[in-house]
Amino acid sequence: MATIMKLLFGPRLFRILRTDTTEGKMYEPNIIESGGNKVISTLRFCWSLSYWTSPFLMAFLYRRGFFSSEGLTTIARFLLYVSIFYVTAVLMRGIGRCTNPDYIAFTTVLIAAQRSFTESNRRLLARYDYEFWASPISFRWDQVNSGGSRRTMVQAGNSEPGSFSIKTIPSSILGYIAIHTVGRRLIFPGATSLMNALIEPALIQARAKLVEEKNGQRAKLLTEDNNEIDTMFFDRRGIAGKLGKTLVISCEGNAGYYEIGSTVTPLDAGYSVLGWNHPGFAGSSGVPFPEQEQKAVDTVMQYAINKLGFTPDNIVLFAWSIGGYSATWAAMNYPDVKYVVLDATFDDLGPLAVAKMPEYFSNLVFYSIKKYFDLNNVAQLCKYPGPVLLIRRSRDEVITTKDPLSIFSNRGNDLLIQLLQYRYPNIVDSTTVGLLREWVANERTGQADLLSEHQVEPNFCESVINSYVEAHSFTYPLEVGEGLPQAQKNQLALFLASKYMEDFDSTHCSPLPTSFLHEPWSPKY
Repeated sequence: MATIMKLLFGPRLFRILRTDTTEGKMYEPNIIESGGNKVISTLRFCWSLSYWTSPFLMAFLYRRGFFSSEGLTTIARFLLYVSIFYVTAVLMRGIGRCTNPDYIAFTTVLIAAQRSFTESNRRLLARYDYEFWASPISFRWDQVNSGGSRRTMVQAGNSEPGSFSIKTIPSSILGYIAIHTVGRRLIFPGATSLMNALIEPALIQARAKLVEEKNGQRAKLLTEDNNEIDTMFFDRRGIAGKLGKTLVISCEGNAGYYEIGSTVTPLDAGYSVLGWNHPGFAGSSGVPFPEQEQKAVDTVMQYAINKLGFTPDNIVLFAWSIGGYSATWAAMNYPDVKYVVLDATFDDLGPLAVAKMPEYFSNLVFYSIKKYFDLNNVAQLCKYPGPVLLIRRSRDEVITTKDPLSIFSNRGNDLLIQLLQYRYPNIVDSTTVGLLREWVANERTGQADLLSEHQVEPNFCESVINSYVEAHSFTYPLEVGEGLPQAQKNQLALFLASKYMEDFDSTHCSPLPTSFLHEPWSPKY
């Protein structure tokens, strides 16, 4: 009976992966299964489309008189025909699968793994690429070495716009509707059904390459809020020298997937790598609201520590674009991680969202973001005490608030300045912030000219900061710089900016060269 149910309602099989003894090949459904799958996918797409356009659809049906007794009878008859069509397609698919020996073999392995997910069953199931919702759970959020106990999560604080009052009720309602319909899909298009359907063939091809050529190990993690997170681990310990002992956890952008995203940079550099997909992306379930993002990345961290065996001081958090939110939250909650590298990210989603929307929506957009989708990266990053490197893309067309080519409006500049203001308040203050604004408004050549003009000597600047740390403590914020002449404060401010941020002459989506993924500068103590 279990086999029959799997044949009817089981996952689509994409590929039979290569092993030491067999070649990999794409799964080829016969014409009966293929026809059934196409009908099912078309009906599901139409259902999804009608769900999200239901207000307009209901208005259309009302105007056409379909809410009369005769109209409702017509609708019921139509739904009955659709149901019969759907059931017929499911039966066709099941018949097609039961005549395909490859799917029968896959079903046998899947049923065994779902009953008992032993290591041998896991290895057998890993030979197949299929719809990931059917995969058994490899790790749960509460599988921790301390016997299941949970520590208290750190939060950056609530930055909601103003206090609640009767006057804010309309904004709250409109903001809730906007965020939960159009808003979150604009913020995270990778979690939409349309994007997942369009990108699926590319993900299947890329996933096969990662498993067959780079020995990727796919696993499903269960979060505290019952989302299932799709991950892939590349173990380089013992085969890639010193770098392989360090695990890089990659956090993707708003339309990025570990299969085709930022994981390529640490992989090419020789690190051990753990990639994961945001809730709602590809094989991950859920919706990428901030709370779900937090629980997802927390489970990924627990998996890396308690299942894969990496200590926090051998874990690097690497993020691209909006993935900076997940990475900075993880850094805030796991302050012992080795270091953090943020590529093409921003300080706060609010100003960026306002700049991308029509001006007459600005107040509603800002209020909605702050209340329901508050991605405040800089507030979280300031709670992380370790080394940080920011990568700014000089032709970034996504995280600028003015003209795409206006580097001075890149929100990575604000992330840098606010971080330095927190960590070095006596150096980066009202007397030097103007100079830093001038520095970030330039590309490499202009920045080098400013360093030369202000006679910045790296050895001197480093000695000033290190001497303070040796004499006092290494706890941010550092009070170094108090009482120094203005010229020296200028030198130190420019020095720190040059150490915390590196420029990459590129647009937003180009792959990051491996040379940028390195341990950041940090005071010696």
